[in-house]
This record gives sequence, C-alpha cells and structure tokens, in this order.
Amino acid sequence: MEQPSELVTEAPRAWDRPAVSMPVLAVLSVVGGSFPSFSVQANLYTIGTGGALIWFGLSHRAPRRPGRPVGPGVYWWLLPVAVFGVFEGTTFVLGAGDDFPTFSRLADPVLDHELARSAGYFGWLCAFWGLVRR
Repeated sequence: MEQPSELVTEAPRAWDRPAVSMPVLAVLSVVGGSFPSFSVQANLYTIGTGGALIWFGLSHRAPRRPGRPVGPGVYWWLLPVAVFGVFEGTTFVLGAGDDFPTFSRLADPVLDHELARSAGYFGWLCAFWGLVRR
C-alpha cells in the first residue's frame, strides 16, 4: 500500500543542518571581516559570496523550508527599506562626499574594527542564507 506524498518527508542533508552551516558562515564572516573596510578585496569577496549564494538558491540545490504567507503589514516595512535604498544609491551615485555622506560611510567608524566587520558580515550571511532557503 502506497502512502500519501504529504506524509513522506525528505531527511535533511548533513550539510544542511545548523551544526554545519553556521560554522561555515562563521568562517566566511571571519575571512570577510579580515579585509579592510571599503577595499577592493572586501568588495570582491562580498560580491563573490553573494553571487555564490544567489547561484546556490537559484539552482535549487538547497532544500526549501516552508514560508509563511506575506501579510499586508510587510508592505509597510518595505517603504522605509525602499526609501533607504533610494537615498543610499542617490548619494553614492552623486558622490556627495563628506558634506552629505551615505549611511555606509557613516557606519565606517564602527566597521573600522575587524570584530565589528565580522559580526556584521555574519548577520548579512545568515540573513542571505535564510532567503536562499525560502
């Protein structure tokens, strides 16, 4: 007798467990935090890891976790994120400099320390990994 498909689940892969994925993200964040802030190496490393995660998510190699439906309150959170993105992009493109710096430039004194850069990078990687899994 065959069982219905909704009762059968796949066993999680060994690399998909938090005991494996979190240390890997931690090592990646320590390497990323070791580069100087706003350097070419840091930018290339960020683009490389982000590109690898995008490829990993689009190739459907990572098992998907069920997500909750998006409620109408989420759209109100998108408004400040969109305003922040437009403001950051505009000030970067116009090259406003020190008179009107971007938020990234304002965070530079905090990100000047290797530990803070690694912690920020770890948060970014964890959030991105969560998006890959959805």
